[in-house]
Amino acid sequence: MNLSNKRVLVTGSDGFIGSRLVEMLLEDGCNVRAFVYYNSFNSWGCLDGLTKDKLSQIEIFNGDVRDSNGVRTAVKDVDIVFHLAALIGIPFSYHSPGSYVDTNIKGTLNVLQACRDLNIERVITTSTSEVYGTAQYIPINEKHPIQPQSPYSATKIGADAIAESFYRSFELPLVIARPFNTYGPRQSARAVIPTIMIQLLNGNKEIKLGSLHPTRDLNYVDDICKGFLALAKCDDAVGRVVNIGSGEEISISNLANLMIEIINPVAKIVSEDKRIRPKESEVEQLLCDNSLMKELTDWMPETQLKEGLMETIEWFKVKENLKKYKSDIYNL
Repeated sequence: MNLSNKRVLVTGSDGFIGSRLVEMLLEDGCNVRAFVYYNSFNSWGCLDGLTKDKLSQIEIFNGDVRDSNGVRTAVKDVDIVFHLAALIGIPFSYHSPGSYVDTNIKGTLNVLQACRDLNIERVITTSTSEVYGTAQYIPINEKHPIQPQSPYSATKIGADAIAESFYRSFELPLVIARPFNTYGPRQSARAVIPTIMIQLLNGNKEIKLGSLHPTRDLNYVDDICKGFLALAKCDDAVGRVVNIGSGEEISISNLANLMIEIINPVAKIVSEDKRIRPKESEVEQLLCDNSLMKELTDWMPETQLKEGLMETIEWFKVKENLKKYKSDIYNL
């Protein structure tokens, strides 16, 4: 499928991945409708950081994926839907699991139902490597057992299952994209890399983290977005779950030490109990098998970890960006 001149809806476009995907879709010649979460502050989230020129090319749709009528209105008259809208913070899912069910499961159902009824040409739904839980074998391919180790991951498993059922039951032409851990400019402070980065850039001598031993497969946001675009263009990916990841892993402690080396070599790591996940909920190891992605598309990870961290640091170092973050509290 050629994306040029296609009318595209991106839910979750106010998030850091969604906003970058919107930019790349514009570069691909798409007509983009950006679904942002309605709020009385008239904030468009990460899209507020785009230039006026880019924003003038985007149709902003304020809504809530939990509202089926609003979703149907947003989906009307588009060709392709990228569904990224979700609640994603794992610690907050322990606190408010019901909101995750409503947003991640019901919200996905609303999007799929509207896409089915309105005959959308291609739907890309967003999964997460968290659905695999702690690796039973590595690297993790798409046949790896699913393990709901947090309320968040459970709701994403539910959303994936509903998406697969719409393909099997109604032949809805969809792809389930399953990115591994993503980082980059605009990411919220609930993620580990911004957590480390904002503490270092604010001059903290003690960098407060949770568990230090788990490993993650970290991917720069541009690589993940290119993966989304590649899957949308790939007819052979329809009906498939496809991992997007680098195939490399790093422990949280080694990641933190790398960032300390780059930003402030005198800083030290401190593990705080309140930041540690419950024992049976912690995902100990994630390492992607991206062979299916490479088989189906011409996608390859392009950004090395240190290079991506340097790009991200440069964004966070800008005063107007850094002041948006609260480095002195634990962000759920």
